[in-house]
Amino acid sequence: MSYPPLSLHMPGAMRGEAAPPPNPHLRFARAGEMRRPPVDADPYEMHDLAYNLVRVLDDNGEAKGEWVPDLTPEQLRHGLRSMLRTRAYDRRMMRMQRQGQTSFYIQCTGEEAIACAFQMVMQKGDMNFPTYRQAGLLIAQDWSLTDMICQVLSNEKDHLKGRQLPVLYSVPEAGFFSISGNLGTQYVQAVGWAMASAMRGDTKIAAGWIGDGSTAESDFHSALVFASVYRPPVVLNIVNNQWAISSPQSVAGGENISFASRAHGFAIPSLRVDGNDYLAVYAAASWAAERARRNLGPTLIEWVTYRVAPHSTSDDPSKYRAKEEESNWPLGDPVERLKQHLIRKGEWSEERNVQLLASIDAEINDAAREALKYGTLHEGPKASPATMFEDVYKDMPRHLREQRQQMGS
Repeated sequence: MSYPPLSLHMPGAMRGEAAPPPNPHLRFARAGEMRRPPVDADPYEMHDLAYNLVRVLDDNGEAKGEWVPDLTPEQLRHGLRSMLRTRAYDRRMMRMQRQGQTSFYIQCTGEEAIACAFQMVMQKGDMNFPTYRQAGLLIAQDWSLTDMICQVLSNEKDHLKGRQLPVLYSVPEAGFFSISGNLGTQYVQAVGWAMASAMRGDTKIAAGWIGDGSTAESDFHSALVFASVYRPPVVLNIVNNQWAISSPQSVAGGENISFASRAHGFAIPSLRVDGNDYLAVYAAASWAAERARRNLGPTLIEWVTYRVAPHSTSDDPSKYRAKEEESNWPLGDPVERLKQHLIRKGEWSEERNVQLLASIDAEINDAAREALKYGTLHEGPKASPATMFEDVYKDMPRHLREQRQQMGS
C-alpha cells in the first residue's frame, strides 16, 4: 500500500488566510447561560466551563445568570473609574513616547476589565506576578501615577534606577511582583510563591499572569505540573488577546481548542471567561480566589479579550491583521459595557461620564507634570554608574567590589 507524502499542519493565519477572532470552533454562550459550580466542585465535573464562555452582561447592559456578582453601585463606579484611568494613562504615555520622552511603551487598550476587576478580589499581602499589560492592577488600587510615570521615563525618581524596560514595574508593597521581560517566568514564580505561603502556614494567595503566546513556553507547563502536584493557593490567568506580537493565538495552540482546557490534563479546575465583561471577570476571579483561600488549590482562567492597540510602540499591526478585524470583535468595549450597565441601573449618566473623563485627564496631566520635574530618558540627572552593582547580591562578591572601586566609586 502506498501513502501520500507527509506534511505538517500550518494554522490558517500562517497560510495567509484572514480568520477573524475568536476561535470559530469555540462557542460563545449567551449572557447568563453558563452554570456556576460550587467553589469546592471536582475539576472533573466542570470540564464544560473550559470550552464555552462565562458571561454576565448582555448586549443591553443587563446582568444575567448565576455568575452575577454582589457588587454595590459604588463598587461598580470604582471599576468604571479604574478602567477609564488605565485607558487615559495609556494614552498619555503613548503621547510622551512619541514626543521622545521615553523609549518604549506597551498599552492594554481593550483589556482593562481583566486587571482592574481582578485586583478587587486581592487582599493586602497577596501577590500578583504580572506581564506588561496588567498596569490596571496598580491603577485599580490607586497606586501613585507619578511613581509609575517616573519608571516609564527612567528619570531621577525611578526607584528601579533605569534598569528595567519602561512599563516593567516593580511594586511588591502593592502586591505587584517585578515584571520579567523573559516571558513565562512569572508563572513558575507565582506557583513557587504560593507554595511558600502554604509551607509557612500563611493565608496569602498568588496570581500568575501570562499571554496566549507565552503558553507555548516550557515555564507554563512546568508551573502547571507543580500546581497540580502540590495544589498551592494560586490563580493562573491566561490573557488570550488573540495576538502574540504578530503571531495569532492559533500558532500557540488555540486554533481548535481553548487554552483553558489545558488545565484538564493536570486535574486543575478551569474557566473560560468573557474578559471584556467587568462583572464576569470579578465573579470568576472571586470564585477562583475563594478556592485558593479555602486551601482547595489552583484554578486556571482563560480571559478571552482583544488587543485593540499595537503590541507596542515598535509595532505596526496593519502589516499582519485585517483592518476589519477590530470591528468584527464580538465582545465589545469593556469600558462601554460597564458604563451602559450603570446607566441601565440608574447609577450613572453620560453627563457624569464626561465630568469623570475631564477629572481623570486633569489628574494624569498633574501626575505627568510632577514626574517631568525629575527628568526624562534623555534629560535631567541620571543614577550614578555605580548603581549597576547594587540590588543584585545581598552580599556583594569580591570581584564586583573591585570593579566598582576601579570605577572610582
